[in-house]
Formats: sequence, structure tokens, C-alpha cells
Amino acid sequence: MEKVLGDRRAIWFFVAPALALYTVIMVVPILWSIGYTFFGGNPIRGFSWVGFENYTTVASDPLFWQATWFSVQYALVATVLQVGAGFALALLYVFVLRRSSALIRTLVFFPMVLPTAAVAQLFVKLFEIVPQPGPVNLAMDAFGFDMMHWLGQPGPAFWIIVIMDVWRSMGFYAVLLYAGLVAIPDDVIEAARLDGAHRLSLVRYIVLPAVLPVVISSLIFSINGTIKVFDSVYALTGGGPNGATTPLTLLMFRTSFAYGEYGEGSTIAMALTLFCLAITVAIFRGARRDLTS
Repeated sequence: MEKVLGDRRAIWFFVAPALALYTVIMVVPILWSIGYTFFGGNPIRGFSWVGFENYTTVASDPLFWQATWFSVQYALVATVLQVGAGFALALLYVFVLRRSSALIRTLVFFPMVLPTAAVAQLFVKLFEIVPQPGPVNLAMDAFGFDMMHWLGQPGPAFWIIVIMDVWRSMGFYAVLLYAGLVAIPDDVIEAARLDGAHRLSLVRYIVLPAVLPVVISSLIFSINGTIKVFDSVYALTGGGPNGATTPLTLLMFRTSFAYGEYGEGSTIAMALTLFCLAITVAIFRGARRDLTS
């Protein structure tokens, strides 16, 4: 084995197919998209060189900044709730339910495998007011509160999207963090308990530092997924009302395919890529300080 791995030709033989596939699927489309940012038009009416005009147009567009604010706000709130709920569930699995947690883990993870459109329609029915009130409005009416159009108002619509995505994905992060928790040796937990660490102090000083790399990975997965949210918003609110729940991904989609401006759409995609890269680097640097301090 050492002889094979020490041969560069053998290494290239094994790496080249995967590298070629990655280049075709990932690198080429990225470079193609970067090239689009310097052109205006679309395949139907043709392309024309515009230089950096797409960048200035996007930067001066209020809809871009509105979508950016929604994406950032949604990503921060949803990430904290997704990873936080997942961590709480993982603690429940390990320290409360223990070996009897298999069924609960399965049930909590189940929404993750459901189609987004189906989950969105479930939440639409829960909060709808027309043609007939949903369970939430019926409950409000039963307790003497006025029924409301939840998805027709920016604030409630935002929180319904967050709640839906947290409900769908918290089982996934619970499984990730559960795998990190079960790797902690039992004698470390018992020694901490004998030293007087209980409940919150045990979690804060023993459990959390031990699973910090898994928590950081979960944060990166979550924030990169939430800042690129598309299907949840498109299926639930369509970006409304009045664009209040339009993320950068939906704005990019509409700019490119509804309005036929491939250059501006690609420019929005580049901005989104830079946001994701900056956030990932910031998390890695913050984690490095925590791990080395």
C-alpha cells in the first residue's frame, strides 16, 4: 500500500476521475457564472458586453438590499434555533431518554425527508384564513382573538417560515450532535458529576467543549443552508407580501429567468457566494480562537 500511495502516477490515477468530475460540475459553472456578470441579456435576445454595469445596477437596487437583509436576518435566526433545538434534543436523547430514544429520534428526523412543497402546504393550511380558517385561526377565534392573515403580513410570515424550517431540520442537527455526545467517554461524565458538576454546569464546562467541533460544523451547515434558502420561501409565501420575504436566491431566480437578465442574476449569485464565504471564514476564525484559548 505504501508503495502505491508513494507513486504519483498511482495517486493521479485515483484522483483524476473525481477531480475531472468536480471540475465539470462545479468549477466550470462557477467560472461561467462569473463571466455572465460582465454581460447583459439572455440566450434569446443575445448578450452584450457591459463591463461592471451589472455590479453598479445591483448595488443601487433597493430590492437587492431588501433581499440581503431578509437573507441575513433569516439565516441568523434560523441557524440559532436549528442548532439550539438540535443540541437540546441531543441532550435529551443522551441524558434523559438514553437507549429508549431511537423511536423519538426517528420521529423527529422524519420531517427532514418530507418534500418541501408538502410541508409548506401543511403550514399554509394551518395558518390560512380563506377560503376557510385554519386550525390556528380557529383556535384564536375560540379564545376571543381576531383571526388574521398570517402569511399576508411581513412579520408573521417571516416567523412562520422560520418555524417551518426549524421544525423540518432540527432532527438532522440533533442526529449530528447526538453522534458527538455519545463519543464523550462515560468516565469523564461520571468524574465531572463526582466533582459536583450537575445539569447546566455539566453541559457548559464538560459537554459543550467536548462537542464544540461538531457544533461548529453544524453552524456552518446551517448558516450556509439558511442563507441560500429558496424552496421553503417559494412554496410558502412566494416572496410576499410585497417582497418582504424575498431572499437573495429568489431574487436571483426571478432576475435571471423571469426578467431575462442573466448578467444581473449572476451578479446576485456572486454576492451570495461571497456572503457564504465570509460567514464560513468568520466562523472558522472564531472557532480557532475558542479551541486554542
